[in-house]
Amino acid sequence: MEAGADNPRCSGIGRDRKMIRQMGRPRVVIVGAGFAGLTLARSLKGASVDVTLLDRNNYHLFTPLLYQVAAAYLDPSQIANSIRALIRGIPNCDFRLADVNGVELERRVVLTDHGEVSYDQLVLCTGSGTNYFGIRGMEARSLGLKELPEAMALRNWVLERFELSRWELDPVRRRRLLSFVVVGGGPTGVEFAGALAELIRLVLRKDFRDLDLAEPRVVLLEAAGRVLGTFDPGLSEAARHSLRAKGVEVRLGAAVESVSPAGVRLGGGEQLEAGTVVWTAGVRASELGERLGVALERQARVPVGPSMQLEGHPEVFVIGDLAAARQGGEVLPMLILVAMQEARYVAAVIIAAAAGRPAPVFAYRDPGIMATIGRNAAVAQLGRVRLSGFPGWVMWLAVHLINIVSLRNRLVVLVNWAWDYLFYDRPVRLMVRAQQPRKRA
Repeated sequence: MEAGADNPRCSGIGRDRKMIRQMGRPRVVIVGAGFAGLTLARSLKGASVDVTLLDRNNYHLFTPLLYQVAAAYLDPSQIANSIRALIRGIPNCDFRLADVNGVELERRVVLTDHGEVSYDQLVLCTGSGTNYFGIRGMEARSLGLKELPEAMALRNWVLERFELSRWELDPVRRRRLLSFVVVGGGPTGVEFAGALAELIRLVLRKDFRDLDLAEPRVVLLEAAGRVLGTFDPGLSEAARHSLRAKGVEVRLGAAVESVSPAGVRLGGGEQLEAGTVVWTAGVRASELGERLGVALERQARVPVGPSMQLEGHPEVFVIGDLAAARQGGEVLPMLILVAMQEARYVAAVIIAAAAGRPAPVFAYRDPGIMATIGRNAAVAQLGRVRLSGFPGWVMWLAVHLINIVSLRNRLVVLVNWAWDYLFYDRPVRLMVRAQQPRKRA
């Protein structure tokens, strides 16, 4: 029987012949093709279920290297893969490009911009978005680093600042043009600030032969007392020293009050002039959680039970950044490894249910965290092991190369990293702006 055929309001996706299900096989709809969604789809390969994967993008993004697109290390295609190519070997999984607007829990349908999609079991893993914490002017006047288009726009913006600076004769305005403030001392902020400083001092100084290196300024602002607050204090201090050695000004205890065309105003009233403000400090769960009609927890995350199921709706699972899953009384952090482990667990629950077996018990295993500060410098916290400097950098390189989704991208990324390391050169310094296709009459 065709999926959704018993529902006269089902349109678009529901009428596709490719969505025909085998009699008696439940349909699992996965919303979001990030790390959680892709891991879940792969884990259900060969299971007695039909999987429909929905996402508003047709690519899976390797977000840990997103800052390297913004810093001209990598091309977007080297950290993004076609979803259809990634699920090609999963015969019971089909992908549909759609923007999900909501879920009608009682009717068991997902609402998309192409129509309704019915489900027997639903898994929501739409990730997280940017949280500006209500800071005046931040959303309107800062650049983000959460999505691929944002990273490409940031790269264009940085390169354009240097091009414009060659036309600016006033030294005060030129210094403001070349002043970059990165707000947020977490992994993304630390990694981008270090990469940006190296881009300026190792690469752009050769492109712009008359560039005075005293003019560009990279400032990292962190409201707390140390950067990388989730790391061991010793590693946080090592990261701060590495940033300073690369020319990054690190300001701790620096809470941003507002952002204006002139720059950033700090909580104590200090005005920090800057032509560019990059916001990396806050995240919140995606807006889909707000449309479920349930009471949300901190960062707009959806509360779930021990089996990742929505209360009152055992057929609905919520995982990844969207879920406020607990272990030992503590909410699990918004980390990729958490999302992937939750996805594998939910796959096991779905397979067990299809076979009439009891659900297993979820237990998150923390493999550790790491962050790089650029060439020859990184920090890694792996259980009791603490690495910094060059050993931490080698560990960071190895882990990220292994986890890149496709073999082709691993090889290309490795070549780009080697080129930059040997020749102090970034291969992707093109200012390319996408143009919308013309609408047909």
